[in-house]
Parts: sequence; structure tokens; C-alpha cells
Amino acid sequence: MMIENGWLKTARCVESPNCDERPIDMQPELIVVHGISLPPNEFGGSYIEALFTNGLNPDDHPFFSSICNVRVSAHLLIRREGSLIQFVPFDKRAWHAGKSCYRGRLRCNDFSIGIELEGTDDLPYEQVQYQVLAEVTGYLVDTYETLSIEHIVGHSDIANGRKTDPGDAFDWALFKKLCCSK
Repeated sequence: MMIENGWLKTARCVESPNCDERPIDMQPELIVVHGISLPPNEFGGSYIEALFTNGLNPDDHPFFSSICNVRVSAHLLIRREGSLIQFVPFDKRAWHAGKSCYRGRLRCNDFSIGIELEGTDDLPYEQVQYQVLAEVTGYLVDTYETLSIEHIVGHSDIANGRKTDPGDAFDWALFKKLCCSK
């Protein structure tokens, strides 16, 4: 793996407009793991990319009318089969965490990297997703001295009561084991 100008060279690049500059002298210190499926509980297709690039058509599914005007993004998406898509360079602030707090620090988007897994709270994630997530995480920790394995959380951990992802189906023990074996 290699990062060039904030972009992971092994990921397909789909630039999202839903990002901005991090605060001055702010580096990534936290990795936030998310889960997403569009439409809910369905996998595949281009709807996640459309959401992150403001191109979601509200007529494509009844659920989309409630989210088509939301401006969100993540740094990375790991698809069910393990492919990687990057939407925002790591040196920019992606809009993934929303109202959030980590150990008393508000506005987690300022100092975090958001990684979405294509999945839902209650369906098992794929083994290959854990492997890719562990590889990417290890590489990010090796690249950014401000990141560490100890500072990886789920969206639910920083948006308590507001978000539930990556959900009970996410196997934290397996993920941590894979991270330690890299």
C-alpha cells in the first residue's frame, strides 16, 4: 500500500465534495468504523457512491427521499467483496461522524479517519472486509504517527444514542486479532 497526496493508491478514487480542510495543525488521531447499506439491508450497486457524491436519486427507492439532501462522506468504503473506494484524502476532513465526542473531545471529524464497511448492524460482515480493514488500519497507523490501534472506535462509540453502527454483527475481537497479526 502507498499513500500519495492523501490518497491510498490501492483504492479506487471517487472524489466527494463533502469534505473540507482540517483545523490548522490537526492530524488524524482516531479511526472510526462505520457500517452502511443502501437501500437499507441491501448490498452492491452504486447508491453509497451516489450518496457520498450528492447524486442519490430520491425516485430510486422510497428511503432515499429522506436522505438525498444529506451531505455526508467517509474517507474509505470497504465493499462486501473487499474492494476499496476512497472518497476523501486523509489530510482532509470527511463528514462522517456528525455530532460526536471521543474522550471529551467534540467534533470527531476534525481529528479522525472514517472507514465505512458495506454492511448492517445485524448481519455478519465478510471475512475479507475484516482482512482489508486490518491491512488498511495497519498501514494508516504506520503512516500517521498520531494514529494507534488503541484509538479505533465504532460510530456508535462517538455518537452514543444517535448511531448504532457498525452494530452488534461487527466482530471487534476478530478485527483486533487481525490487526495484531499484521
